[in-house]
Amino acid sequence: MRVWPGRARQVLVLGVVALFCGSGAAVGGEPPPPRPSPHTRSELPFVEDTPDQALAPDRALMRRQQGAVRPGDPGDPFPKYAKYRDLEELETVPEADKGKHEPYCTKAGGPYQKEMERHLKLRPADGRQSPADCAAIQEFQRKHDIAPRTGYAGPHTWGTARLARARSRPDQGGRCPVRAGRRVACVDLSRQLMWVQRGRKVVFGPALIRSGKPGYETRTGMFSVDWRSEEHTSTLYDAPMPFAQFFSGGQAFHGRYRTIHYEPGSHGCVNLRYRDAERLWKTLRTGDAVFVYGRKPPARP
Repeated sequence: MRVWPGRARQVLVLGVVALFCGSGAAVGGEPPPPRPSPHTRSELPFVEDTPDQALAPDRALMRRQQGAVRPGDPGDPFPKYAKYRDLEELETVPEADKGKHEPYCTKAGGPYQKEMERHLKLRPADGRQSPADCAAIQEFQRKHDIAPRTGYAGPHTWGTARLARARSRPDQGGRCPVRAGRRVACVDLSRQLMWVQRGRKVVFGPALIRSGKPGYETRTGMFSVDWRSEEHTSTLYDAPMPFAQFFSGGQAFHGRYRTIHYEPGSHGCVNLRYRDAERLWKTLRTGDAVFVYGRKPPARP
């Protein structure tokens, strides 16, 4: 069996991970033909214009991610952009409430109204907003620093509740394999959660995720972390992928500077909030197992 020289092996690995998230290349097989659907600028992390965020692209910050400006250099713009990480805490604002200023209580029932009513043990859990429902959801948002605090049961509010329910026992049903003395990163697409366990002990998470959108689904199965890049940039979209840890072709764990609740989803990568991705970077190592299972639920309006 031929042993690859170190430099050749490095070039081979770099060629593989240069793929963007959701490339769709099958492991051990030929890549599928190009997809006909074009992608818009709205999918890039710094040029999104969604109901819960609207910021212009910032080339200086993108240059930092591309390595033109290194962390800690005199021209490093990152410290003043720490506020970008706060965007992951924003909740959606319904159209009828646009332009209003807190404090107020929305009359709109959010897409996760019934789930929040059940989580907060409100009666009746009928999916219809009432003053009592709104006040209870507002209090939940206050406790978890979710803004705007209007009682709207949107994706961030429900995601926070879902995460709270999973903290005591993330591996519901025991589907993630237990490997004595070894780390396994578990990704539950059905609940849009991930965690890391060593044996039966949870050593990271659980954390909220955003997986692949329709046509770019995150692949399921057993994988391993095969390459890591702390300040990676997507070669196709020129978009930052902080703390990227690749485990299936071009699919990787990586952080986002904006909300992970932005739908319809990623190009196949497992997105995490920036701070979660940073902690995951310190938890995993090359060679650690990754087990992905379940199916992402459809996005709600």
